[in-house]
Amino acid sequence: MTPFTKWQPASDARPLVKICGLTRVDNALACAEAGADIIGLVFFPKSPRDVSKARAGEITRALPGEIPTCGVFVDADYDTLMATVDQTGIRIVQLHGSESPDLATRMSEQGLVVVKAFFAAREPGLEKASEYPDADFCLAEYGRGILPGGNAESWDYGLAKGFASGNRLMLAGGLTPENVSIAVRETNPGAVDISSGVEASPGIKDIEKVSRFIQNAKSPA
Repeated sequence: MTPFTKWQPASDARPLVKICGLTRVDNALACAEAGADIIGLVFFPKSPRDVSKARAGEITRALPGEIPTCGVFVDADYDTLMATVDQTGIRIVQLHGSESPDLATRMSEQGLVVVKAFFAAREPGLEKASEYPDADFCLAEYGRGILPGGNAESWDYGLAKGFASGNRLMLAGGLTPENVSIAVRETNPGAVDISSGVEASPGIKDIEKVSRFIQNAKSPA
């Protein structure tokens, strides 16, 4: 397979905003229109936001070309990841389990943007970020709960400050329209990632909350 051209955001303005856990085309389009930079799609059967590859492809094709989709995976192998990339058109892969630095490197070599997750409350811990030099973003979140994601729990976001240099930090876990300004001021992340904090129900986003979150993230008071 010929490597892709790695996605670059249209603007240098930070933080980028990733709205994750979308399951419907119309809802994803509304998030993009509200100003989302990245749309996240979860490929994890235990998640209430798990999406089929067919639906993920529909969402990807419907979005404007400058808005990429990010596939969230938990301990998927290289062949599974690349097959999903091929079937859905995602251009960002989020490795949210115990994936190796070598896997992150292999995905990056294919021209895919790589997000690797690290956790304050479980392994891999935040201190492991330095072992993944080819991850474009190091996602920091709490990681306490029954699912691999943030489980809507806020945490001491200051712990993430400095664990990933410059724009590599993607902050997640318990973010809301109400607390994102403070979290951004504390950590100066390259991106922020939210799912349940802007939902009407699992997999369905409340666009009014999405709009407020984006505004508060990009213009922290």
